Amino acid sequence: MTIPLIQLCLEFPCHIFLVLFFLLGHTSSQSLYDQEHAVLLNIKQYLQDPPFLSNWTSTSSSHCSWPEIICTTNSVTSLTLSQSNINRTIPSFICGLTNLTHLDFSFNFIPGGFPTPLYNCSKLEYLDLSGNNFDGKVPHDIDQLSANLQYLNLGSTNFHGDVPSSIAKLKQLRQIKLQYCLLNGSVAGEIDDLSNLEYLDLSSNFMFPEWKLPWNLTKFNKLKVFNLYGTNLVGEIPENIGDMVALDMLDMSNNSLAGGIPSGLFLLKNLTSLRLYANSLSGEIPSVVEALNLANLDLARNNLTGKIPDIFGKLQQLSWLSLSLNGLSGVIPESFGNLPALKDFRVFFNNLSGTLPPDFGRYSKLETFMIASNSFTGKLPDNLCYHGMLLSLSVYDNNLSGELPESLGNCSGLLDLKVHNNEFSGNIPSGLWTSFNLTNFMVSHNKFTGVLPERLSWNISRFEISYNQFSGGIPSGVSSWTNLVVFDASKNNFNGSIPRQLTALPKLTTLLLDQNQLTGELPSDIISWKSLVALNLSQNQLYGQIPHAIGQLPALSQLDLSENEFSGQVPSLPPRLTNLNLSSNHLTGRIPSEFENSVFASSFLGNSGLCADTPALNLTLCNSGLQRKNKGSSWSVGLVISLVIVALLLILLLSLLFIRFNRKRKHGLVNSWKLISFERLNFTESSIVSSMTEQNIIGSGGYGIVYRIDVGSGYVAVKKIWNNRKLEKKLENSFRAEVRILSNIRHTNIVRLMCCISNEDSMLLVYEYLENHSLDKWLHKKVKSGSVSKVVLDWPKRLKIAIGIAQGLSYMHHDCSPPVVHRDIKTSNILLDTQFNAKVADFGLAKMLIKPGELNTMSAVIGSFGYIAPEYVQTTRVSEKIDVFSFGVVLLELTTGKEANYGDQHSSLSEWAWRHVLIGGNVEELLDKDVMEAIYSDEMCTVFKLGVLCTATLPASRPSMREALQILQSLGEPFAYGDQKNFGHYYDAIPLLKSSEKETRLDVVDHSE
Repeated sequence: MTIPLIQLCLEFPCHIFLVLFFLLGHTSSQSLYDQEHAVLLNIKQYLQDPPFLSNWTSTSSSHCSWPEIICTTNSVTSLTLSQSNINRTIPSFICGLTNLTHLDFSFNFIPGGFPTPLYNCSKLEYLDLSGNNFDGKVPHDIDQLSANLQYLNLGSTNFHGDVPSSIAKLKQLRQIKLQYCLLNGSVAGEIDDLSNLEYLDLSSNFMFPEWKLPWNLTKFNKLKVFNLYGTNLVGEIPENIGDMVALDMLDMSNNSLAGGIPSGLFLLKNLTSLRLYANSLSGEIPSVVEALNLANLDLARNNLTGKIPDIFGKLQQLSWLSLSLNGLSGVIPESFGNLPALKDFRVFFNNLSGTLPPDFGRYSKLETFMIASNSFTGKLPDNLCYHGMLLSLSVYDNNLSGELPESLGNCSGLLDLKVHNNEFSGNIPSGLWTSFNLTNFMVSHNKFTGVLPERLSWNISRFEISYNQFSGGIPSGVSSWTNLVVFDASKNNFNGSIPRQLTALPKLTTLLLDQNQLTGELPSDIISWKSLVALNLSQNQLYGQIPHAIGQLPALSQLDLSENEFSGQVPSLPPRLTNLNLSSNHLTGRIPSEFENSVFASSFLGNSGLCADTPALNLTLCNSGLQRKNKGSSWSVGLVISLVIVALLLILLLSLLFIRFNRKRKHGLVNSWKLISFERLNFTESSIVSSMTEQNIIGSGGYGIVYRIDVGSGYVAVKKIWNNRKLEKKLENSFRAEVRILSNIRHTNIVRLMCCISNEDSMLLVYEYLENHSLDKWLHKKVKSGSVSKVVLDWPKRLKIAIGIAQGLSYMHHDCSPPVVHRDIKTSNILLDTQFNAKVADFGLAKMLIKPGELNTMSAVIGSFGYIAPEYVQTTRVSEKIDVFSFGVVLLELTTGKEANYGDQHSSLSEWAWRHVLIGGNVEELLDKDVMEAIYSDEMCTVFKLGVLCTATLPASRPSMREALQILQSLGEPFAYGDQKNFGHYYDAIPLLKSSEKETRLDVVDHSE
């Protein structure tokens, strides 16, 4: 029975009672404080006294003042240990903090399964375990967590399996985040019973099987954020999605949704962001909109038709509008020019027509204007760069005319100018030539006039002005265009000579000056064009001898000097030429022997003074003018003598063949060998086969044994694909793939296939031999001197190797027709010569694409763990971007010194690197300490970041190999790509988490062409 307080006061002095009451309460509070203090110190000890908890001591001030702790009424209610490099499991005694409501262990390296000891934290309201190495399944008894739980984040982990139905029993949940996991099971339909749910994110679970929405969306009447990006969602968008009245952001992009867009979506008055890009949606865009606060609308890469709704012109908050890659027709509504918030406007690759609204950019700070590949006519709007914010202007493949707006000359922030394939005329605005940030200057196939300036923006790498009416000479100031990679000025009216200063461009890979009126001699010091791949000077009036230095250009594979007035002999030419045209000149003398085959049948025509030793080139035979001597001699005596000699020679030949046959039989070489040569050889098939002995074996790779064989003038490497009697189909296909591809590729950074040899049961590939073997042996300290491992790959060598690999892959992707995808880029497939020049090897898995960028589906995934792009694993689709991913892993190996499989069984080096970027870690701390020097730190950081970009989850977010090569080649230049802004839109794809965005990896995808 409870005794009233007044009665106690009658029996005891009241003041004594109150003191006792206070003391009892204080003792209880002190006991709880001491208990929590002990638990926190035990946590520190369990985590092995990490430096970041150095202020956690028994003698320090109250633990409530520690930065990781928040207390309420002197009791711990919040513990935050995020981004702390914790690599141990969560301690089982953590719930000794009995009043804990907020727990954050995000972005550490915590291993193991879901930490079920957290079930004992009975007051937990907020739980963030994202960005860790958890594996296993989301537990089916997850409802054992606190009934008060409102926030649950398990994103960016390795959890797989189902989204369990028991999660729906946590009735107070307001936010569920399971983004960037490996979920590959079913999704609980019971989630729609969570009546308080405001935020649901299952995005980027690319492992999901095909599934349809299992929920009654009408129940989600409090849901504000609904993110199902990249979850393999199929079916149609339900009509009742319009009942989600609180919806603020909806993202169902990158799925397989079909059918039309429900009109109810645009009736959601609270909607500010709608993303449905990369689906198979069809039909017209709804023309009724009540979501007047819509700021982001992305419907790109679907099958939408019809017109752009006029009502979109009333969306005063619209900042991002992307309708690209659809089948839309009609005009752009005039009102779009008056939208005050519009920054990004993208409608490229549609069937749109008509003129452009003249006020575009006048009333908004326009940054991106992409309308390429439509049928627009008329002039460009004058005010596109009115506010000076324009970054990208992409209007190519239209019927636009008139002059470029003068205001573009004052657009200092412009990065990309792509106006090619239109009817533009007049002069280029003077300021555009020197626009400081301009990287791509692409104005080909128009009617522009004028002369080239002495100065060009130092940052321009692609300068394409072909098929215009430019005149005058190539200025001597061209030597200052130091970052130029592509210079295409074909089909203009340029005259004068080719200035010697043009040879001072070290990064030049493509130089096209054909179909002009150039005169004079070709500069002799072209030896500096070390990166040049394609040179076309045809249809000019150039004369003199072809410089001998042209034979020393290591990367040159395409050379066209036809229809000029060159004279003299054909000099030694680069051995890797695949396309050669010297026709219609005044050349004389003998054709170099290595070009005397039918591949070059049309390469030398129209040179009356040239001769060849073979009729295959349709030239005069070099010995055709020889006349018989001693015409007066007796022909009959000569005939008899000749017949005797022929008979003796036949007897001798038969004897030699018999001896050779017996020798082959003795060595088991009777099977007839067939040799197919791809260049001039100084050895025979028999010399190769007879030298394939055990002592010449140097290793095994792919599908066979590899030999090193001395052929007199040096060594060759021979790969033997062998299966005793009958070759398996798989091995035969691999062999033929490698032969077919390498026989058509000639590049200094791709291993040279000299010939192939085969008989009934063996196949041999003969390559150039590279003395320094493969990159992995050097990079991961597998090369030894005596008994001690030596690290010889300093940073300059590593950067040189990275550039070499990029040059080889860029050639395969962008300069081969059709493009070639390697599919197995890794350090063991990168070979090094004596100068540590890198060469891409082992093309057994390579595949040719029918069209650039076209996805091809393979029947099975083949590759090496740590290097395989995620979309290849999930869909077996092949594109150039899977090579880019693998190349990114190699860059991470070069910068960190770690191997591609660094991590545990569920993670890799690329995931480890991404995790560090996500938490905003210091990149310099991740670099290889063996080669790290202050002088190289910026370059190493840049290459590391490029590796991260190349290993982005989404293929569209990765740069092309050509762009990656440009970034690497720019290192060492002032203000080069080490600066973040010069990564262009690709750098923005790195999801650098801000404090307000810890929950999820940023979804920044480039939808440009």
